[in-house]
Amino acid sequence: MGSSEAEKPLRRIAASFEELAAVAKQQPPGAMDVGAFSRACSNVSVLFGCLGIAFKFAEIDYVAKAPPLPLLPLVSALYGCTSGFSAGIAVLIKLFGVDDLLEASKSISTLPSMVELDIQKDTVRIAGSHTRNLLRVKRGVDMVKVLFEKMLVTEGNSLRDAASVAYAQVFAPHHGWAIRKAVAAGMYALPSKSQLLKKLNEDEESAKTQIQNFVRSAAPVIRYVEDLFTSRN
Repeated sequence: MGSSEAEKPLRRIAASFEELAAVAKQQPPGAMDVGAFSRACSNVSVLFGCLGIAFKFAEIDYVAKAPPLPLLPLVSALYGCTSGFSAGIAVLIKLFGVDDLLEASKSISTLPSMVELDIQKDTVRIAGSHTRNLLRVKRGVDMVKVLFEKMLVTEGNSLRDAASVAYAQVFAPHHGWAIRKAVAAGMYALPSKSQLLKKLNEDEESAKTQIQNFVRSAAPVIRYVEDLFTSRN
């Protein structure tokens, strides 16, 4: 097992969110940079891949505008609902997530200005808008935060309870029946905690420190984005 920092995604995630948290904690809060936010959230995307099929829809929603074609028959077979699957994919194809925010960062400097532009264009509620994708990415970060919080207090080697709580709390209210059913089935294929940590190139003790750092720093970042929405109704 290598020891390079580049091979330890948990450390990249924690460090990048600590930088964002410093901006979010300023009084008044600073104008968070779109590029820095997008890159930090890109670091988080590796966790969805490590969690397997249960969170594959979350990964698609969080990262890219369309699901990879080899995934389609796999997920279709998983819950055997062709009509529901087709409807779910039709929605997911419209999503951009982190990729869209990274692209937006080339021409828009801060998150407040990005949201303000969508307000001026009256595109805030339109699927695929930067603001809608910011909301989806925020939910992805929130899900990982809840997952990590539950991992810290859950004994044993199973991730199922922690992942189920995280999904139910953050994503389930926004997903249709077909996706919820697919995720429920996929929970049985989750890696164990030790398998997840091995994928992340961490042992339990080193991972605990980075997980605590992420949970602590992600909270003000999530509040920052939520306040950005509520302050503009």
